Amino acid sequence: MRYIGNKENIINRIYQILLSNGIEGESFFDFFSGTANVAKFFKEKGYRVFSNDMMYMSYCLQKAYIENNEEPSFAKLLDVLKYSNRSSLFATPLDTIVEYLNQIPDREGFIYKNYTPEGTASLDCPRMYFSSENGKRIDAIRQTIENWYTDSLISENEYYILLACLIESVSFYANVAGVYAAFQKQWDPRAVKRLELRTIRLSNNGKVNVANNVDSMSLIPDIDVDILYMDPPYNERQYLPNYHVVETIAKYDSPAIHGTTGMRDYEGKRSSFCNAKSALSDLEKIASQAKFKYLVMSYNSEGIMPQNEILSILSKYGEAKVEQFEYARFKSNNNGEARTKRTIFEQLYILKK
Repeated sequence: MRYIGNKENIINRIYQILLSNGIEGESFFDFFSGTANVAKFFKEKGYRVFSNDMMYMSYCLQKAYIENNEEPSFAKLLDVLKYSNRSSLFATPLDTIVEYLNQIPDREGFIYKNYTPEGTASLDCPRMYFSSENGKRIDAIRQTIENWYTDSLISENEYYILLACLIESVSFYANVAGVYAAFQKQWDPRAVKRLELRTIRLSNNGKVNVANNVDSMSLIPDIDVDILYMDPPYNERQYLPNYHVVETIAKYDSPAIHGTTGMRDYEGKRSSFCNAKSALSDLEKIASQAKFKYLVMSYNSEGIMPQNEILSILSKYGEAKVEQFEYARFKSNNNGEARTKRTIFEQLYILKK
């Protein structure tokens, strides 16, 4: 999934740095979970995992990947649908339901009406987030999943697994450069392909893992883990405006929207880490008040918190250090003064309390 700060391609390098510093344990808290890729990685390593993010789209991914430990059976739904997978004799129940959803008729719903050129033809600048066909595909799939859940045909686990499949799939067909703060004025070749829902891969670590959907700072009194991992925003740009369309697909709450991009309101969903002063203040609260053996913070060399100030804060509470390595810049960040820079340094701040 295309997501700012996604650690999918560098998580193993981060893990090796932790091991080289003797950082191990049994419990892991992913404080700003985003795509849940880091939490998923440590779950597969056998840790008991806790995760959190203010965005509901992230919560859906957490519920599917982190909290869920079962392959969904969809027993009640399959009994009602009387549908068998035609593409494979070895299809799982999830494969079968995804194949079914890929064949249902299109519907004109909120996404089609607000984020496709046909649905917004009356606007001075029609929105081109999705092709008109794919807008209808998203509406049909999202409405069907919601109706199944409302009618108690699928369990809570099955509900979030299907939502995760949709959230993950949508990014392959969105007509955006990397984030959803704006749509492209010309069609990306992949955006005009017919949307096909994809399955996700699940894992079971045999432990009770916990997903949350609140302001991370409110969880500080409840934290008691071996490794507290933080991957906060690096700059002033808030996350929800960058992913507002996916958030709306996840919630499917028909929100009031405004502006050229059809932005939903995000008051109350602003991260304090998008401001250098409040970020440093909250970092100190976390370091001083949360219970952990190790605090690990992913940051980068262009972050708004200065390295010397971060280390100054962390050093008050134990042995602090920073390690870094170079990696490819996220595409949507390749602009402005940094448009010629193709790489950036990942900084890993480590506090042994």
